[in-house]
Amino acid sequence: MDIDYPCSSPNLIASFLRICTTENLTTEATATSQAFYVIRGSGRSVSEHGDIEWAEGDLFVLPACDSSVVHTASSDTAIYWVTDMPLMHYLGVKPTVKKFNATLFRKERLLAEVERIKHQPGAEHRNRMGILLGNRITEDSTKTLTHTLWSLLNTLPAGDAQRPHRHNSVALDLCVSAEPGDKVYTLMGPELDDEGWVKNPVKCVWRTGAVFSTPPGWWHSHHNETSTPAWVLPMQDAGLYTHQRTLDIRFSAGK
Repeated sequence: MDIDYPCSSPNLIASFLRICTTENLTTEATATSQAFYVIRGSGRSVSEHGDIEWAEGDLFVLPACDSSVVHTASSDTAIYWVTDMPLMHYLGVKPTVKKFNATLFRKERLLAEVERIKHQPGAEHRNRMGILLGNRITEDSTKTLTHTLWSLLNTLPAGDAQRPHRHNSVALDLCVSAEPGDKVYTLMGPELDDEGWVKNPVKCVWRTGAVFSTPPGWWHSHHNETSTPAWVLPMQDAGLYTHQRTLDIRFSAGK
């Protein structure tokens, strides 16, 4: 990307935190938004915004922090951490306003909402089978996780293929779970063929706990050729793009 500071996309950086049982880890980020998804483990995070107790499958977001965040694990822990720190680097600024309140999404609530929509009429024909994560501060505007970050907990049903879609934001996709092997994957590329599928695609196989990215403007479709549902958690800077009216999300209608 020809960018001289750490980043996973021009505006975002994704990292993994590993915290051993009874130990703690301190994180710092010059960012307006920080998102933490607990891949495994349990513990608590303490910041100027209060204490958050978390467990596997929980997700929480923090606004700008003037000081560090201390994470303490009560069991062996891995956390997926995404911030908009590269955007701050590019602009040469530090955030001075807390744009939202610290927010915690419990695993049980997330899974219950996904289960609910699975039983809605026509659910089997949807392009995505998941729930968008919102925030009270964005309810009347971008309807996103924070004012810059967008996220979706998405399940890919067994034996399903979700038709291609595209958007101008870059997706940093965490594979929450997928059967081992090469039968769960994403196909991506800049063009569609006559049938409405990705033309001459790049194939990215899902690996549990791994992250892959989809470039801006590229069509991508998700495929699950196993008998077990797969799960993915994408993080994007789509809050920023939605505010700018430049997201331009499109869905393939087929042939």
